[in-house]
This record gives sequence, structure tokens and C-alpha cells, in this order.
Amino acid sequence: MRIDGDRLLRRLAELGAIGAIEGTEGCARLALTDEDRDGRDLVVTWMRELGLDIEVDGIGNVIATMPWPDDTPPVMCGSHIDTVRTGGRYDGNLGVLAGLEIIETVLAEGAELARPLSVAFFTDEEGARFPPDMLGSLVYVGGMPLEEALTIEGIDGAIVGDELDRIGYAGSAPLPGRVPHSFVELHIEQGPVLEADGVTIGAVTGVQGISWQEVVVTGQSNHAGTTPISHRRDPGLVAARCTAFVRDLADELGHPQVATVGRIEFHPNLVNVVPASATFTVDLRNTDEAVLQESERRFAEFLGAAAEAEGCTVETRRLARFEPVIFDDMVIDLVESSAQDLGFSVQRMPSGAGHDAQMLARVCPTAMVFTPSKDGISHNPAEHTDPADLEAGANVMLRTMLALATEA
Repeated sequence: MRIDGDRLLRRLAELGAIGAIEGTEGCARLALTDEDRDGRDLVVTWMRELGLDIEVDGIGNVIATMPWPDDTPPVMCGSHIDTVRTGGRYDGNLGVLAGLEIIETVLAEGAELARPLSVAFFTDEEGARFPPDMLGSLVYVGGMPLEEALTIEGIDGAIVGDELDRIGYAGSAPLPGRVPHSFVELHIEQGPVLEADGVTIGAVTGVQGISWQEVVVTGQSNHAGTTPISHRRDPGLVAARCTAFVRDLADELGHPQVATVGRIEFHPNLVNVVPASATFTVDLRNTDEAVLQESERRFAEFLGAAAEAEGCTVETRRLARFEPVIFDDMVIDLVESSAQDLGFSVQRMPSGAGHDAQMLARVCPTAMVFTPSKDGISHNPAEHTDPADLEAGANVMLRTMLALATEA
């Protein structure tokens, strides 16, 4: 049994056209915007055309399940369809549309299963508009109360609950959601490893821990020409030193530690004015919880010392914090053996990015399937995965899900 690769590509292109970034193959559908609503409407239309039972819960997650005579827990797959502002057409979307394709293939073949299949797309996986990332799946598994999630304020001042009402996706299905039998997520790697190693499939062993925080450094706004360096309280300098420090820290701690200052905003942000404040984000990640904690501690110490030396004050706000996740050995084995049975090269590897699967791993056996990313590029309109690799990943997930759905 194989999926229809052409149909999968057509759906990816149709969804990618919503929020398309002109002149590129990329798209921008920030969570709970009009573009996200339009993308949701399209995918839900495809789900309805297949006769699936569709549920929308209070955080806007959409779960579609094959018709089934009882409440047997399904083998679930899925991902997300929201993007960053400069997104590609495969990140998240592949896992959802491949899941839809798998269910359509299984229904057409009339395969006999011991439990149903379902496909989900989760709200605000990217966290690009509303922190934290993986918000929808976090609420789905009970990691955050719905009431708290609905009050989260976005980067544009919008509130999650208000936006869900506005776009028509404040559903009534209960939360936490029904626990699946198991969960499998297909995703592009978003990194260079598979392509560099000439490997088609990654059997993902887990997800590294993530620490996000926002830092606000406050100093003294003053004239850039008349204020001597010795008299300055410059938060921009503190931000710059912190940016350099986290890179040096990652180099010192070594692979797989990574560290990024991804956003800096100065106020008043004028060429001839020493800033009054600098607001920036720090993203620290590692597969080892102890090392991740060390990186957090050392950054906090450096930040405090750098601000004190410049006569500035500091406030920090936690945006997200997730410990490293280890996936289920049985499901990892199935991904690996499915790839081998289909004649694809495969290697085990951790994920450098966060995914909805790490949340589902809290409640059921879970693993992921990776396909290569051209030049390791993602969160970029140039994001690309060859059609043959997309199809290969979908067929590996199909075989994995069938094994899970037919076991006793």
C-alpha cells in the first residue's frame, strides 16, 4: 500500500498558496490570523470530503478520525499548519497533509484495522504570535489549563481566546483531549544532517530541551554626540555583549548546545540617541537537561554582571521551558524497520526543533519521521524537500501507522 504522491503535492501547493509570500514558494500564516483561518477552512474541507469525524476543541485544535463503531483510542498523526512570518510550505503542513493522505489511502484500500486512524493539526505550534510554542498540543495533553491559555497575549496585543472566537475556531470538544493509542509525526528535518549524510529517513529518538526568555534592559536615553562614553548607561551595549556571550557559551559547551538571540528591539530606536531600553530574546537548547540548566545559570550570571557594569537594570520573562523528551523505543523501532522494509536508508537522530510530538509523548507512545531539508534551510521561503523524499516519508509513516493500528 502506497500513498498518492501527486495528490500530496497538490494539497501542499494549495495550502501553501494561502498566505503566499510573493515571488517565493513560502507562506505566512501566523496562528489565529485570517490566513490561518483560511488554511484551517481548506484542510477541514478535505477532512469532511473524506467523511471523517471532526472535533474542534477549546484551544482550536482540530482532530479528524476515521468513522469507528466505538471509542477505541486511535493511532494519531499530525502536526500544525500555522507558520512563522517567513515560513516555507512544508514545515508542519507536511505532517498534517501526509496524515490526511494516509487516511484517504487506507479508506480506499479497505484495510482491516484493529483501531482507527486520526489526523490532527494543533494550534500555534510555532509560538511566533502567541508564546509558548506547541501551545495547542500542550493544552491538549493537560500541560496548561485552557483558561490560562485563552488569556495569553500575542506580540501584536491580540488575546488567544478573542482570536479563536473571531476566526470561528473556539470549539467545544473537551480538554485535555482523548489520549490516543499512539502518535507519529512526519516532519522535514529543518537541519542539514540527513542531506549531508545522504540518508532518506530520520528515525527521531527525541527532542532537545528548550529554554526561551525575554530580557528587558533599561538604561538612560541620551544624546549620542554629547554624552561621553564614561557617562553612558547603554542597554544596547548589554544586549550586544549578551548576544556574543551566548554564542561563545554554545561553542564552549559544544554540540548539541545551541544558543540564539533572535530578536532585539531598541527604544527609541534612533540613529543619534543612546537607547533607553533594549528588549531581546534568548533561545537555549540542549538534549541534556543538566547542561541546559548550566547554560541558563551561566547566562543569568553574565546578564546580571553586564547590566551592573553598565549601570542598567534588568527584567526577564520566561516565554517557554520544556525539558528534553525521549521518544518510545517501540515506535522508534517501527519507524526504522518500516523505512528499511521500503528500501530507504535510515538513521536514528534527535530533533533540534520543538514539535507537537514532544507534547503527545507525555501521554502515549510517540515517535517522529524526518525527511531531508535542502541545504538544511527552514523557517525561510527557500525551504525545500524533494518530492521523492516527501513521498518516502509519507510511506514510512503509513507503514508505521498500519503496524500500530493492526497490532493486538
